[in-house]
Amino acid sequence: MTEFFQFEADFVDSLRCIPMQVRLKLDTCGIKLKLQDWHKFITAEREELVEMPCTTTEETEAYRQFLIQLVVEHTGKEPSNLPIEAHPAWMDATAVPDTVQEKAKEVSVTMAPEHWASLTPVQRFALIKLSRPSHENQNFLPALKEFHLVLESLL
Repeated sequence: MTEFFQFEADFVDSLRCIPMQVRLKLDTCGIKLKLQDWHKFITAEREELVEMPCTTTEETEAYRQFLIQLVVEHTGKEPSNLPIEAHPAWMDATAVPDTVQEKAKEVSVTMAPEHWASLTPVQRFALIKLSRPSHENQNFLPALKEFHLVLESLL
């Protein structure tokens, strides 16, 4: 059974938005998936993209090919490629990315290295994505709360 973050609760039942775990897989396999293309997939296809593993080299390539096939079937064109990071920041438990530190400061939270290290890679990935300047960031604080990095009573 796949688990979603609580901050995604408003859309995971319908999968109307791309959940973080799929976004992680997209970055892992090097495919940029537009939300408008995601919306063209039927529910079963979206669920398959959620459930399909993407950790080993073989799984990542299978995921990539399946996703390309879906996009081509639904849009008539191949999706754009994303550069695949050799050492992605979410896999580094020792260094809090500057964007995460800055976003945390905006909401009066100090992101200590031990807090960052206590997170899972997918939690770190979520905070990185939610702290990007191009993201609307409305779920950054809810994610910090969900990951027990801020106490409700302090806000």
